[in-house]
Parts: sequence; C-alpha cells; structure tokens
Amino acid sequence: MSKLPHVGTTIFTVMSQLAAEHNAINLSQGFPNFPVDPNLLELYRSKLGENVHQYAPMSGLPSLLTQISELIEASYQRRLSPSEEILVCAGATQGIFTTIMALIDKRDEVVILDPSYDCYEPSIVLAGGIPVRVQLNADFLPDWNAIERAISEQTRMIIINNPHNPSGTIWAKSDMDALERLVLKFPNLLVLSDEVYEFITFEEKHISVHSYPSLHERSITVSSFGKTFHITGWKMGYLTAPNSLMIEIKKVHQFNVFSVNSVAQAVLADYLPTIDVHVLGKFYQDKRDLFASLMSTSRFKLLPCDGTYFQTAKYSAISTESDVEFCTRLTTEFGVAAIPISVFNGDGSDQHVIRFCFAKDADTIQQAAKKLCAI
Repeated sequence: MSKLPHVGTTIFTVMSQLAAEHNAINLSQGFPNFPVDPNLLELYRSKLGENVHQYAPMSGLPSLLTQISELIEASYQRRLSPSEEILVCAGATQGIFTTIMALIDKRDEVVILDPSYDCYEPSIVLAGGIPVRVQLNADFLPDWNAIERAISEQTRMIIINNPHNPSGTIWAKSDMDALERLVLKFPNLLVLSDEVYEFITFEEKHISVHSYPSLHERSITVSSFGKTFHITGWKMGYLTAPNSLMIEIKKVHQFNVFSVNSVAQAVLADYLPTIDVHVLGKFYQDKRDLFASLMSTSRFKLLPCDGTYFQTAKYSAISTESDVEFCTRLTTEFGVAAIPISVFNGDGSDQHVIRFCFAKDADTIQQAAKKLCAI
C-alpha cells in the first residue's frame, strides 16, 4: 500500500530526462549551468585538508550558525540566537519536510497557495495532515478573502512562498500586512515561509517575515544556500524558528538527517563574510532582461517577473494544447524544455502558461531564444 498513491516522478525529472533524450536545451529544471565563484571553490579545496570530515553538530557548525545570524541581521535587522533559533538543513526541501513532520499532527489542516512547489503537499500527507489548496489570483498574488474562508478550527499552518516559484512574483507590503492580520486573527495559525529566492529580486525587494516582529513567534522561514550561491547540488539550506518551535523541529531533524555535510558547512562559514549577497539580484536581472529582449519577436507573451530565476509565458497565440502537451512538443520538436504550470495546481487547472529557467549562461539563453522565436 502506497502512502503517496497519487505521487509519481516529479515533473522536473520528467522534463529533464526528455530534454536529455532529445538533446534539447533544458530551461525546465531550476539549476544554473555556469561556474560557481572561484573563491568558493578555492575555499573548498583548502578545507579538504583540514579536520572537518566528521559529524558536525546536529544544529550546524557554530561558526556557520553565527554567520547566518549576522546575514539575517544585516538583511532584515532581526537578531536571532545562533544556537536556539537557526538550523542548518540538507537543502530547503529537507527543512520544509522536517518542519511539517514536527509541527503538523493528524487531521491538522495546512493551507497551500496554488500554484505551489510540489514538495509541500506530500510532506503534509506523510505527517497525517490535510492539505487545503487555495488558488492565487490571475496575477499570482494572494486572494486574502479566499484564504480566510479556507481557514477552519483545524487549520494549523499556512505555507507561503515569496518570491514565488513558479511565477516570479513578489508580495507587496499590503499582502504582508494582510498576512499579519490573518495570523493575529487566528491564534493557532503558524506560517511556514519559503524564502529560498530571497536575494534574487529585481526592481522591488521582497519583504520577509523577518521584517514583521508580530510574526516572529509564529513563523518558520526556510532559505537556500544552493539558490543564493549557484550550488544546488550541495543541498545546503537553513531554517529559522522561535526556540519553542525549533525544539520540536530539531527532534525530527536529528532522526531525519542528524547533521549536514561538514565540509560544505565549514566552507560556507568562511565564505559568507567575504561576499555581498545583495548583488545577486543585479546578476540575475541582467539574465532576465537578456532573455526578455531576445524573446521580444516571439509569439510567447512573457508575464511580469519580479524575482527568482524563472520567467513565465503564455503560449495561447501558438497553440491550444494543454500546457503539458505543449511542453512535451516544445522539447521533442523544437528543442527547448520548459515546465507546465498546471502541475503546480492541486486541481490541475491550466491557463496555458509555462515556465522557463533563465539561470543559464548567455550562450544558452541566446540559443534557446532563437529556437523559441522560430516557433
């Protein structure tokens, strides 16, 4: 008997395999194809010769926890206890899974805002909880009336994702204010804030739950070194929570992974003080703008992209196929792989929108745009 009977192979794996089979340019799965910072690699080489190859402390190396605390304070003016309120994870997905397993009991309801990242619902189901999926509006922003209607006496948590994958939207201050009012109205409601793209923002900066003191005691934030430093394969992330919640999260974490890659932690502890994460937005904004300029003569309609390294696009002027069918044909016939947005919706609703990843080098972006403009 399957605990996840409706879960198959993730769409990211499916599309990446299809891209490989047809030698297509892979703009589907969200990973960079350019080199990481040479300084980071040099630090890694140097650490290999040091005594950092045994288990790290369960919560994370103290030096890395301190650097994360300083990063959060510099970015959001919030001071956290490194030992009590920060946890190093084997990637953000593990942090999300561990948090849900620790804090969601049987029959607890968890509100998910669709389209949503695909790891949320399986984690809730495995914890015995009940996913309650609420559709974002046409601009991929929250419908607060619909969200409040979805909350019941059994609701324990709402999962938010800002900046948003797959749409690339960023919540306005009015949305964060609405979240604050919601949490104050429902005293049992927790917020799990997926902020893995927090430093990849463009004209407008994202507003973190870290910036709302009224949310601190009820919120868990999840961040990603993989996204920030182009090292997705390292599977390194971290989460923050008030100590009362972190105690429970650590109980699960110690039997889930216990501790995270010791060498990578030592490298990141030395690397963080040397870089400015806030230049990352300009780096990816240039890539977004390059892709948009090259696509200006295509029949795709690019939607607004405020953050992340994803560009959504409507293809209604090209085809009436479902987004899954269109992405399949886009890969097999035209040589570019993308992701259909309907797979991020619990009800499979299809607005004929697909997602491209522009975390690629300029040559890849140019080659892909040339193929797409020829359609």
